[in-house]
Amino acid sequence: MEQPSANANQPEPLESLAQRLKQRARELGFQQCAITLPDASAEAEHLQQWLDTGYQGEMGYLEQHFDKRIDPKLLVPGCERIVMVRMDYLPPETTTLKTLANPDKAYIARYTLGRDYHKLIRKRLKQLGQWLAAEAGDEAAVQFRPFVDSAPVLERPLARNAGIGWIGKHTLLLNRQAGSLFFLGELFTNLPLPIDAPETESHCGRCSACLDICPTKAFPEAGVLDARRCISYLTIEYSGSIPEELRPLMGNRIFGCDDCQLICPWNRFAKRTPEEDFKPRHSLDDVDLLTLFNWDEETFLKNTEGSAIRRTGFEGWQRNLAVALGNSRGGDKVEEALRSRRESVSALVQEHIDWALERLASKAGPVPLPIQQHPGARRIKD
Repeated sequence: MEQPSANANQPEPLESLAQRLKQRARELGFQQCAITLPDASAEAEHLQQWLDTGYQGEMGYLEQHFDKRIDPKLLVPGCERIVMVRMDYLPPETTTLKTLANPDKAYIARYTLGRDYHKLIRKRLKQLGQWLAAEAGDEAAVQFRPFVDSAPVLERPLARNAGIGWIGKHTLLLNRQAGSLFFLGELFTNLPLPIDAPETESHCGRCSACLDICPTKAFPEAGVLDARRCISYLTIEYSGSIPEELRPLMGNRIFGCDDCQLICPWNRFAKRTPEEDFKPRHSLDDVDLLTLFNWDEETFLKNTEGSAIRRTGFEGWQRNLAVALGNSRGGDKVEEALRSRRESVSALVQEHIDWALERLASKAGPVPLPIQQHPGARRIKD
């Protein structure tokens, strides 16, 4: 009679389970999956210095839960591993530099043209966690929690620790096969899966293109971002009056900025996303500034339902568009729209409308884009 194997009814080796987990992640639409320890202690000094300098601006939430950012086990007690995933987001057939170069068009960061990525990625991560619990053989014992920009998690250092890429001079994660145009997500688990080798080198070399072409000079040094000068911060996170000296430099960017990524040589390897939910809605990848400025609040809320654009709020939306219209080629219709809207908006938006009208009257014209003048712009494929 055949004797039962010594391994019969034994749990699957964790090495094998980790490999199948990565395959399952790819089936769920993630382009890469890697595993690391819940430890970001190496970031403590750099993060504290950055906060002490005040580079976080109004993002006070970044000052909270410092200990949990450095030690993820405090965020999720019992956590033994963090499963890091990435997902490409650049929509197919969507232009970048061509849109930036047209001062009458609205430029919206390409990551937010479609459905809010938080919901989509979190749902997929939850499915990945449920699969892991079921496959591990003891669903009650296996615990997991998914996160997507929803907790004090230093996702870029953790992704670097998992070997997904290195942190570039523009402070974003770079991958040699995919550039930087992707989202990150993480799955905390108490299962002690084997970890992947970290990325220990930077592959930026002498290149400083991302620093050189930043319109507002938001990088005081390589690897350090002064959010207070960053167009993404100003158009999304910041709720106040945009400094006047920065307004002409913002051009037609009304929600976010991709310049430091677009110019990066590694993004010639960026892949277009197959995700239907990331495709542009309401033609937001090719729409006139004036069209968007003419939206009332009801239209704004309707057309941004399920979109990350909602984060800026309608007042911030109007403020950003007023600045962009001031940087446009103007014309009677633009000036008429600005004047007609002025009496029905907040004092904050009025201030930016007045600035736009004064700038248009001065015939200053759009400020040339540093990214266009950089030789690396020839690599950008629209």
